[in-house]
Amino acid sequence: MGAKYTEAQKRATEKYKAASRDKLTLDVPKGTKDRYKAHAENRGKSLTSLIVDLLERDIKEYNAENK
Repeated sequence: MGAKYTEAQKRATEKYKAASRDKLTLDVPKGTKDRYKAHAENRGKSLTSLIVDLLERDIKEYNAENK
C-alpha cells in the first residue's frame, strides 16, 4: 500500500507552489476543456504542459520572425 500524503506534506507543497509558481485560469466554452484534455492525453501530456509547450513554441517562432 502506498504512503499517505500527510498534512505537513500538503502544506509544504502549497508553500512551494505559492513561492515558485504562477496560476493561470482560462475560460473556455463548455465541453471544450474535455476535448482539450483528451487531446493532451493522446499526446502523452497533461493539459497544462501541452498549453505551455504550444505557447513556448509560438513565442520562439514569433521572436525568430520579428528579429
